[in-house]
Amino acid sequence: MGFSTWPYAPTVESVDATYQFMSNNGDVYSEHIDSSIPWDAWINGLPLPAEFINEIESKASRKIPNAKLTVSVSLLNSSRDELAFDFDGTIPNYTAINDAHIEDAYFEHLKYITNQLNPDYLVMAIEVNELFKNAPEKWDSYKLLMANIRARIMQEFPSLILSESVTLHNFYQPDVPDSAQYIAEIADYANSLGFVTISFYPFFKGLKTKDDFQEAFDFLHQKINKPIAFAETSHLSETLSVESLNIYILGSQYEQNEYLETLLINAQENDYKYIIWWAHRDYNELWESFPEEVKDLGKLWISTGIINEDGIEKQALSTWDLVFNK
Repeated sequence: MGFSTWPYAPTVESVDATYQFMSNNGDVYSEHIDSSIPWDAWINGLPLPAEFINEIESKASRKIPNAKLTVSVSLLNSSRDELAFDFDGTIPNYTAINDAHIEDAYFEHLKYITNQLNPDYLVMAIEVNELFKNAPEKWDSYKLLMANIRARIMQEFPSLILSESVTLHNFYQPDVPDSAQYIAEIADYANSLGFVTISFYPFFKGLKTKDDFQEAFDFLHQKINKPIAFAETSHLSETLSVESLNIYILGSQYEQNEYLETLLINAQENDYKYIIWWAHRDYNELWESFPEEVKDLGKLWISTGIINEDGIEKQALSTWDLVFNK
């Protein structure tokens, strides 16, 4: 059990404190690389952007000894309907997303990150069922793309454990025209992987009680027959209000703790490989530094840490400590 390296402030001190907290309070941690991909550099053999090199080198320099590392890399943009942007805001031209130049570029991207970070687990793409939901015409090409890349990564790194993550909040009771067909397709695809990694934010689904949470877990266990890990998850500890997105969701520390307890019980009873709680601390200070155009999106997870923005422990931290220190 562990956390992602998402910091709570835009400072080196915050980053260092986050890694220290993870070292003290987990036996696994996650590097989450869900931003830009240097497509042009990979496709045309150009120098990699300094911003990308510095990001990966910073993560490598802070690698936590004696902890397992899972690395999640996003192929897709934040809307999960298209390839991720390059550092200049463009995406490469393609006929289908399994075009050879896309495959070669993304393979090189994953290979570089893996060589630099040497993870125990690699989540080769993030929240992939969202692509099937948002751009179903690209799904078959996506599956071909990842099958080819998976084979190449396995040949390059034979001991590396591979997966692609699925959002449980849009796998369970999905808002799609044909939910039975969608669920069957995602279950079949997930069960074709070595293990199944889950992204789950119950508040996106309006889940608020232990019974609500357990119904989602029961659904997951009914549909998935491979080992399970939670690559990212958390729950609100305060009410979330984002007027521009028409979002108003009640939250509380009690409800957050109820979710964490349910997660930990299911992890133990079903022998999950690992669980990653998204952010260890509320990131109000980091959020203040976000560009205006992403502030509303970035606010969605702001109160999901198990420590508040002032460094005060929440109820969920006691639950975490109790289980981790058993």
